[in-house]
Amino acid sequence: MTGAARMGRYVLVRTMAGVGAALAVIASVILLIQFVDLSRSIGVRADVGAVDVLGLTLLKSPSVIQVLLPFVFLFGGIGAFVGLNRRSELVAIRAAGVSAWRFITPTAVAAFLAGVLAVTALNPISAALSARFEADRAKIMSNYLGDTPKDIWLRQGDERTQMVIHARSRDTVAGEVLLRGVSLFVYQKNKAGQPEFKRRLEAAEATLRPGFWQLRDVREATAGESSVRSDSLSIRSTLDSEAAVERFASPEAIAFWKLPGAIRQTEQAGFSASGYRLRYQQLLATPLLFAAMAVLAAAFSLRLARLGGLAGLAGAGVALGFVVFFFNQFAGALGRADIIPLYAAAWAPAALALLSGLTLLCYTEDG
Repeated sequence: MTGAARMGRYVLVRTMAGVGAALAVIASVILLIQFVDLSRSIGVRADVGAVDVLGLTLLKSPSVIQVLLPFVFLFGGIGAFVGLNRRSELVAIRAAGVSAWRFITPTAVAAFLAGVLAVTALNPISAALSARFEADRAKIMSNYLGDTPKDIWLRQGDERTQMVIHARSRDTVAGEVLLRGVSLFVYQKNKAGQPEFKRRLEAAEATLRPGFWQLRDVREATAGESSVRSDSLSIRSTLDSEAAVERFASPEAIAFWKLPGAIRQTEQAGFSASGYRLRYQQLLATPLLFAAMAVLAAAFSLRLARLGGLAGLAGAGVALGFVVFFFNQFAGALGRADIIPLYAAAWAPAALALLSGLTLLCYTEDG
């Protein structure tokens, strides 16, 4: 291994140590905030103890930590590079003829790979924990959450038929979705592709089984005909239990690997899938955003300590990181409103952060 490679590995190890320390600090703060917030929000239940609140906190926190992971690389990278700079280690490395690009590139690549891991592994885990959190919280707070919406709306369909489903409440029994107080509005597409109302079904309960809805205590009314009652009735469904539950969730609560299926099923049902498409593109852009934060951290920390102003420059890097975060949120809002293309809304913040870091590096390193 050459001297330049050893130096690059040393800087990478120190940077990852800084990232680990930043992750520990941010995770601890999030856990504390979530614990206090949940303690206040479910304080109306006298039988809920600290152990229950801690369990809910551990279920909810990973999704929040995932949102703040870019800041982990920014703060950890700035802390590591500022420390190396203050100890004159960066000066010695660069005096040995090693360009800043040589020891920053491994850090950026490591951040990119960490972003891939966060999207492909951490995101599904945090989505599953978030779903478990919602279920456990609803169970604990049953009859106490007065602001919880009761009405449920679903939509399913294919090339020929569309169905709108309304229910007063839902539950999950043995892994199956159970709806109560159900109204089903069935439409069939005509030759022009326009939906025409065909029939309406009212049922006391509807259980989603593989490939069909099992209705109980049904009253069926067809346009121009009298209603017909039956004890039970089966009607074809294009949903499965997992997909139906995901319809109740926001795009952020759906795992990365399940988003393409959610997009396909949503569009088949006649809904706009722009929210799911935006979330999918944002997740694809996450590795680039992580790498951009690593580059920004280095770019704002390479100024020689003896020249002064290092703390101010590092603070400017932190401020720019917050600007990137809010720009990401703003671009996402514009994308969801169809004001700008979804690809631009998802990829522009990461690209802007990366270009800003590379520009500052070129100015600092190459003059």
